[in-house]
Amino acid sequence: MTTSAMTSVKRKAPRAGVDLLQIVRINEEIKRVVTVSFKINIMALNAIFLAKRAGTAALGFGVLSNELRVFSQDLRTCMESLTELIHACVGEVSIILQDIRLTRLLAEAARIVPQSAAPEILAQHDARNEMHAGKLSLLRSQLKRALEDAFQMVELGGVLAKSAKIEAAYGQSFALPLAQVSGEFDGIVEEIRGSLESLRRSPFFTGH
Repeated sequence: MTTSAMTSVKRKAPRAGVDLLQIVRINEEIKRVVTVSFKINIMALNAIFLAKRAGTAALGFGVLSNELRVFSQDLRTCMESLTELIHACVGEVSIILQDIRLTRLLAEAARIVPQSAAPEILAQHDARNEMHAGKLSLLRSQLKRALEDAFQMVELGGVLAKSAKIEAAYGQSFALPLAQVSGEFDGIVEEIRGSLESLRRSPFFTGH
């Protein structure tokens, strides 16, 4: 039992440390997306105001700008749910790392004093380790699904931004400023799309 437990610890310790590093990187990228999505909200408000100034020639642009504003708000909500999952992952990995340290101590105690209660406690603790590893695996899957949902949302945002670029051409005397704003929309949405694409390829989801 002691040898088996120590082998399990040696296998899990590096994996848990790598998981924690990858989770931190994912969290940093999510925070960056949240910051950028806030820019879309501000830009959309300015675009709506600009469309009102342009009048009937920019009605379509105004509608799309409002949709982009709603998109930015929905995206921030989605990112908040991702952040909650990330925090839960950090909690589970932290518990796993604590358990690994304690398991090492218990295994050493069982080796030094074979007649102690350490082997029984070690077996219980090993079961607890497996339980938290299972929880982390579930959170990993939930995070991946939530990330896919966010990516699909950003794909829709990209369609809205490109549609706004088309509508800008009908803005008559306001066509140039409308085109500039829609170009900025498109650029920011593509930036977010790139961030999420990078997150989808995170080794955290493949176990490497």
